[in-house]
Amino acid sequence: MKALVYLGPGKKALEDRPKPDISAPTDAIVKVTKTTICGTDLHILKGDVPTCQAGTILGHEGVGIVEKVGEAVTAFKPGDRVLISCVSACGKCSYCRKGMYSHCSTGGWILGNSIDGTQAEFVRTPHADTSLYPIPDGADEEALVMLSDILPTGFECGVLNGKVKPGDIVSIVGAGPIGLAALLTAQFYSPAEIIMIDLDDNRLEMAKRFGATATINSTDGKAKDTVMSMTNGRGVDTAIEAVGIPATFELCQEIIAPGGTIANIGVHGKKVDLHLESLWDRNITITTRLVDTASTPMLLNILTANKIDPKMLITHRFSLENVIDAYETFENAANTKALKVIINT
Repeated sequence: MKALVYLGPGKKALEDRPKPDISAPTDAIVKVTKTTICGTDLHILKGDVPTCQAGTILGHEGVGIVEKVGEAVTAFKPGDRVLISCVSACGKCSYCRKGMYSHCSTGGWILGNSIDGTQAEFVRTPHADTSLYPIPDGADEEALVMLSDILPTGFECGVLNGKVKPGDIVSIVGAGPIGLAALLTAQFYSPAEIIMIDLDDNRLEMAKRFGATATINSTDGKAKDTVMSMTNGRGVDTAIEAVGIPATFELCQEIIAPGGTIANIGVHGKKVDLHLESLWDRNITITTRLVDTASTPMLLNILTANKIDPKMLITHRFSLENVIDAYETFENAANTKALKVIINT
């Protein structure tokens, strides 16, 4: 089969690889029909994720058709159309029993990280019964790809961890796909304002279309002053970090109001300064999280009821044969105006 393989920092290639087979009775083999590229894949290529070793097939999102199941799989059968979760969960270990599926003792975020992932024609999905979701009849598969990772990530790590409430002022630093997913799902809770901050005017314009009440281009380095002016010097109730670099996390610390919550989503490959000298007396909560996908069933219901349209995030489409071009487009979003790309296998 064809697969996109990580070859070490800064290196990747489309290669011929053996088709995966069942290795545990709880496995399923899924023929991938659509997948996508995540910002986390770019962090892997930068060398920010040491758990991903050279030779691993990238990708942790997608939809497909079950081809084969292990003898212990009871919820799915060959021919079923399924959504592949970015997190594999056994459902039995102590972390899974707490709903912390990302820390499953035999799963978690392993696809495209510690085991081969979904940017291929076929993928082996461990713990299939609790890591796949049936696709409802008539559901749009492209929209469902957004439920593999970015919608639950933006919602769980940003909105839920950020404790967004009705009437709040929320700022999302980073208007990429994850930041926009947080923007879409933050509106479930009717915040009074959602301020998007980014360097890219195109993405900020998209944010306005997706429901942002205000946008700030932070190229001039004055984003803090602008936020403080907009909030009468108070700051924001929730600051969501959706980039993963020191400057954006520091900005969140600068604009948070007393009693507020800083919710980190970004994947950080470098150390970040924590300014306790200015935060120690301000009742600030800082949260971190890897997506658990516990919200996926709820988000699936909302999507199938047409209450949210994550397909708005899709800007480009490619075939698997052109996956290198897809990466080039995604990596150069400032020029290509890319958000999410769909890769048809």
